[in-house]
Amino acid sequence: MKLNTHEKIDERICGRLTRLEKERAEVWLHTYGGMAADREGLVHGGFLFGAADYAAMAAVNDPNVVLGAAETKFLVPVRVGDSVRFRAEVREEKGRKRTVTVTGDVEGKSVFEGEFVCFVLERHVLER
Repeated sequence: MKLNTHEKIDERICGRLTRLEKERAEVWLHTYGGMAADREGLVHGGFLFGAADYAAMAAVNDPNVVLGAAETKFLVPVRVGDSVRFRAEVREEKGRKRTVTVTGDVEGKSVFEGEFVCFVLERHVLER
């Protein structure tokens, strides 16, 4: 299956798409020192959110998909050097609205849960 959205994503920041199926996607985020929030090596949650969002967008896989809302939980701290696998699945479709669940794990241990509300627009959000 071909990715039809977010084709210019920087994989180093938002993760690498490793699996794409109808209404499902998997993204791996390999964390590195530039993602650290402190001297102890805690990865800033914004990087995790970005990878989870990318997985959600890929699961919807429409060129005009945008994020409308998200409810997320950071379950366990992620350390620099961890590789996080994000799995996204479209759970509900109502008109232009898609509800996508995203989970993240490090070596099988849950670190992230989220529900992303996405919308598929008629044209690109930046088009006038």
